[in-house]
Amino acid sequence: MGKIVVVMGSKKDIDHAKSVEKIAKKFRVPCELRIASAHKTPNKVLKIIEEYQNEEVVYITIAGKSNALSGLVDANTTKPVIASPPYSSKFGLGDIFSSLRMPRGVSPMVILDPEQSALAAIKILGLYDKELQVKISNYQNEFKKKIEQDDQALNG
Repeated sequence: MGKIVVVMGSKKDIDHAKSVEKIAKKFRVPCELRIASAHKTPNKVLKIIEEYQNEEVVYITIAGKSNALSGLVDANTTKPVIASPPYSSKFGLGDIFSSLRMPRGVSPMVILDPEQSALAAIKILGLYDKELQVKISNYQNEFKKKIEQDDQALNG
């Protein structure tokens, strides 16, 4: 089984990262939290990528403001990268554009909600893991059952 590696730009992003970790634990997928900044410690970011080079990982990058972290990670790995920038009303969503507009050849996926980022990473890891696919299906069925229960309660 693979793992999720969360790379945060700073300790300020820990709550966002803990939401990712919570979903990973629910699925029993290993999740490692790391801190490195594309602007302040780019060599550390590259060393982190190198550490996981021979492992089955999906990176989730968490950085606000100017999100160079997601681009730096994606440009230096062949592994999937999901940018999950924390929402800030301070800039009226303007800071999200740095996650959406990447240069040619750099392609991190962008999912704002940390729990949804974790689910996407788990689905990627589940591509070749039948047991994980069953867990994902069961998780999705929980939401379907809730909708049916809500409809029954409303109409019935």
